[in-house]
Amino acid sequence: MLDILNDLIWGKLLIVMLIGLGLYFTIASRFIQFRYFSSMFRIFGQAFQRQPGQLSSFQALMVSVAGLVGAGIIAGVSVAIMLGGPGAIFWMWLAALVGMATSYFECSLAQLYKRREDDGTYRGGPAFYIQHGLGQRWLGIVVSILLLMTFGFGFNAVQSFTVASSMHDTFGMPSYVSGAILAVVMGLVIFGGIKRIAKFADVLVPVMAFSYIAMALFVIGSHLDAVPATFVLIFKSAFGLEPAFAGGIGAAILMGVKRGLFSNEAGLGSAPNVAAVAEVKHPAAQGIVQSLSVFINTIIMGSCTALIILLSGVYQPGTEMAGVVLTQTAVASVVGEWGRVFVTIALLLFVFTSLTYNYYLGENALGFFSKKRAPLMVYRALVVALVLWGSVQDLGTVFAFADVTMGLLAICNLIALVLLFKVGLRLMRDYDNQIKAGVESPVFDAKNFADLDIDPAAWPSKSNTVSVDAAEASNLAHQR
Repeated sequence: MLDILNDLIWGKLLIVMLIGLGLYFTIASRFIQFRYFSSMFRIFGQAFQRQPGQLSSFQALMVSVAGLVGAGIIAGVSVAIMLGGPGAIFWMWLAALVGMATSYFECSLAQLYKRREDDGTYRGGPAFYIQHGLGQRWLGIVVSILLLMTFGFGFNAVQSFTVASSMHDTFGMPSYVSGAILAVVMGLVIFGGIKRIAKFADVLVPVMAFSYIAMALFVIGSHLDAVPATFVLIFKSAFGLEPAFAGGIGAAILMGVKRGLFSNEAGLGSAPNVAAVAEVKHPAAQGIVQSLSVFINTIIMGSCTALIILLSGVYQPGTEMAGVVLTQTAVASVVGEWGRVFVTIALLLFVFTSLTYNYYLGENALGFFSKKRAPLMVYRALVVALVLWGSVQDLGTVFAFADVTMGLLAICNLIALVLLFKVGLRLMRDYDNQIKAGVESPVFDAKNFADLDIDPAAWPSKSNTVSVDAAEASNLAHQR
């Protein structure tokens, strides 16, 4: 049943929707991801700024990256190569490049329609822009349920399986033991909320990401003469010109797009949930920052894993090494057995942040349609149980379950993006016009979007902002 659903969703619908709509968003926005590519790093530099009690744009980005680097990059890329051949990497790249535009629009809309909570923090995401942008709460509830099942349950099982496989390969630890330890740790940390996750992620993720990139550069440097031939192999395999690898062009496209979405989540509807919690001056600014996360995850980190595997010489067509084991074996063949331990530790740390990220997405989805404490407690118990369950499953079962729920979630989110695309273009043009006028850091003015259902507490008009700022300055002067 899972195979039939996956074939229908991925083989018939999502390949066309992801690539087709990504291209449409790219062309209609005049290649937004490339126009602002250099600006991404300038905005990225401003992303550290935040208001007291709020998440900075940088922290929101790091939480997103933390959630994607684990199984998606280290295991997902190796699965794509195993099942789709080296050519799958080309289609991952293509999916990421057009996906950057999709991510820009979904995260900008999430910022626009976010809601301010009683404690001063924000909530937002696809369910919120579906309800407040399209006026369809029922569809928002459907998306929330799919988001909860995909991340809270499906992806957490995938992450748990990946760690259990890695620990068993490196240390010989039984899978159920790894799963039990991970489940206990998850039970202890999921009460901390998004702020605790962000504080952990914005320190750990950059350190581990640069360490992993450094390892990849060492492997590439050790096989520098083979790099051109490896890229030729990737391109030839992508178009079915290398029959020795996998099942030809169909398998390459399918696995490239599927695992590409798993590694960067562009269009899936997950990143907007985190993008919405950041404190920024303009919704489009966070959209630009989040599109950079797609580039980081797939083009940089994903390419690192792909080159490690292909340059090491470990990979052979028809290999039966499971996911992360292939990556670990590839690193160990170049740097020695300590490389296997390095990948295991890196994966363990990344997966820890991924599990908490996935949990938060599920909690955010649950909070959209239920504020009661009892469902939250049940959800937390199920998350812990699924972490344990995933550790003792086989690769096919875990990925098949996650692929079905991920596919359905992506379809709903992409339909919503199409219906709200004109609003997204209005946001983009507002940002573009301010840049053309010489404004270095554009500011969103809610008065220009008064026809939309925007939370005034999240986006006060400029005049209100000025009066509030003046009042705060007066109070501060009086206190002094």
